[in-house]
Amino acid sequence: MLAGRPYLKMNGLGNEFIILDLREEPAKLDEEAIRKAADPKTGPGCDQFITIENRKGHDGVFMGVYNADGSEVGACGNAARCVGWLLMEENGETKVDFETLGAPLHAMRIGDKRIAVDMGEPKFGWREIPLAEQMDDTRYVDVKLGPIDKPVLWGPAAVNVGNPHCVFFVEDAEAQALDRFGPMIEHHPLFPERVNVSVAQVLSKHAIRLRVWERGAGITKACGTAACAALVSAHRRRLTARKATVTLDGGDLAIEWREDDNHIIMTGPVTLEGEGRFSDDF
Repeated sequence: MLAGRPYLKMNGLGNEFIILDLREEPAKLDEEAIRKAADPKTGPGCDQFITIENRKGHDGVFMGVYNADGSEVGACGNAARCVGWLLMEENGETKVDFETLGAPLHAMRIGDKRIAVDMGEPKFGWREIPLAEQMDDTRYVDVKLGPIDKPVLWGPAAVNVGNPHCVFFVEDAEAQALDRFGPMIEHHPLFPERVNVSVAQVLSKHAIRLRVWERGAGITKACGTAACAALVSAHRRRLTARKATVTLDGGDLAIEWREDDNHIIMTGPVTLEGEGRFSDDF
């Protein structure tokens, strides 16, 4: 499966990836192998395990996204920038298209290692997110944390940006015990496919501070789809403009929710850390 195979280590704002090219030599991956590779005690270590494939049923290049717990998910914004950069380096172009389980993506080179990705349109319908019960206004969903009569956090926004996201707007993002309540909200019964959990502090009409608990991965330094979800949710609540800088633990992403076509454009850096090879007995 993975034994002896070469891989790349990359990151987007500190969001760590193992990237495995399976186009010439396909392989069937299982959750145990991915968990072992993602754990720095037993493998190279990463937040997400990324594959580049020619997957059946999809046209062109396909990007597979697996969280550290081995589960496959629909999208990863930071990894999309990394894969977009790799494909553009490979073909010498400044634009490239590829597919994911969530949606087809379009990446553009903005600088040497600065990439913009068209993440497509956000989804707000309760079935599209998805939620376990009908809610007509997903700008505020019925999730509370703490005592029922005096909750600490309540009424987050819910949106799907390739993955389901739940965004709490708070006065101080740094003060939130995300490591404690993140896993609770991730597994909340309202979210049948689990959910990414964020705390967002609106600093101005064009600036958001964001911290993220990613489903299946825990707290990460950055999450591109969460940054998109935060900007879209903030604008729907009339808290920000359609364009803002989202500051995560690993750095800044520029997010724009275009009015003309409803697409989200995410722009940020990529870093190639190096190459490696799985041991022959992995």
